[in-house]
Amino acid sequence: MEMTAANDDLKVQVTNKQVLSIALPITLAILIPQINMLTNSIFLGQLSTEALGNAGITGVFYLIFAVAGHGLNNSLQSVFSRYAGSDNTQSFYIILAQGVRISLQFATFGILFTWLLAPLLLQPVAAVNAYPQEIAFLKIRIWGLPFLYLFQMGNAFLVASLNSRYLIIGFIFEAGVNIILDFLLIKGRYGFPALGFNGAAIASVIAEAVGLLVVIIVLFKTGLKKKYSLLQDFRFHKKISKEIIRMATPLMLQYIISVTTWLVFFFLIESRGFELDKAISNVMRNVFGLAGVFVWAFAGTSNVMVSNLMGQKRPDLVIKAINKIMLWSIGLCMLMIGLLNLFPEIFFQLFGQDSRFATAGIPVVRTVSLGIFFMSIANIWLNGVTGTGKTKINLIIEIVAIGFYLLYTWYFMKWHFVSLAMAWSNELIYWAVIFTMSFAYLKSGKWKKNPHY
Repeated sequence: MEMTAANDDLKVQVTNKQVLSIALPITLAILIPQINMLTNSIFLGQLSTEALGNAGITGVFYLIFAVAGHGLNNSLQSVFSRYAGSDNTQSFYIILAQGVRISLQFATFGILFTWLLAPLLLQPVAAVNAYPQEIAFLKIRIWGLPFLYLFQMGNAFLVASLNSRYLIIGFIFEAGVNIILDFLLIKGRYGFPALGFNGAAIASVIAEAVGLLVVIIVLFKTGLKKKYSLLQDFRFHKKISKEIIRMATPLMLQYIISVTTWLVFFFLIESRGFELDKAISNVMRNVFGLAGVFVWAFAGTSNVMVSNLMGQKRPDLVIKAINKIMLWSIGLCMLMIGLLNLFPEIFFQLFGQDSRFATAGIPVVRTVSLGIFFMSIANIWLNGVTGTGKTKINLIIEIVAIGFYLLYTWYFMKWHFVSLAMAWSNELIYWAVIFTMSFAYLKSGKWKKNPHY
């Protein structure tokens, strides 16, 4: 039996119902891979404290390429949404085809970079005892990149065509496969080989391939493939490719710069030689992902709705939409971090470490929670800028924020180390700058000039 996808009117309305209809399916879709990464860390924590710490470095390295794909995904989503707002759905198949072409080119670059250049770049800065395990993991993990990018392209289409309710299907299968394979491959259960740290990499690559396969099946089963003539013509289309790349390049650079500085932060932690701090910081990465699911979902909603309103030629509704989305983001984010701060000991017990781990980690959780609150506001406004099509402004905002972040981080990690919690307060500085600049730009109204409809 085929699922139905009868969304013919793709113009968004600035209502709570519209906001939630886009955001909640995205929330579920984001929550599942975060549970996925959390499960990886739980299994690796049971393997050893060293493995849990090394997962932080490798996870952030892979995240650099993953967020580059997220930048491409956001630009594709904006292009889709703008065409949807202007009732030009006939071009959907061309947009998706160009996204597929571009994403595969970037995935090829990512694989070559990891195999050929990453060893040269990482060996001088990684801990001597950790480097062999980290680079072996990355050379396996990076093969998931093409599947991840194509998966993101399919999801961009589903969100922009107001079919975000189908996102959950692919993510459920991806997470399920990853959790099962983590269980079987890391310690070698039920006759499977005990692959240890690399078992998590193999599990993740297979899971991403399964996620992509499921999204393709969804496009067929919902009738969306037939309705929009998707996946049948991959010829180069200069105008739309240029439009996607014009929007994607600043976004990809923005995300790459952002996560690369996070990698620098993790290497600074590693350089202190404390496995406990390194392991706690990897857990904090999971906290950001898990507690921030609503933030990223509503940030994506901000991008989609603003892009759609620009396509409708209704810039007068943009600030109203952003404010409405921001209130939902703050409220639901507070719920998540509230639960985390009420029961931090239970959370830390998941990672199979001793009581010293929880005692050292709780002050860091408090600081990170405040950073996530700042993020719940700032990220909505930043993605509002993305939705206007002025992605070069996004890049400028990111560069300035990263400058403050790095200065603050270097001071409290190298010159005047107080505590790990103080070091993690760099997130407050970063998101405060992001919000201030995004808010000022959108309130200025300069984005209304020469809009990219």
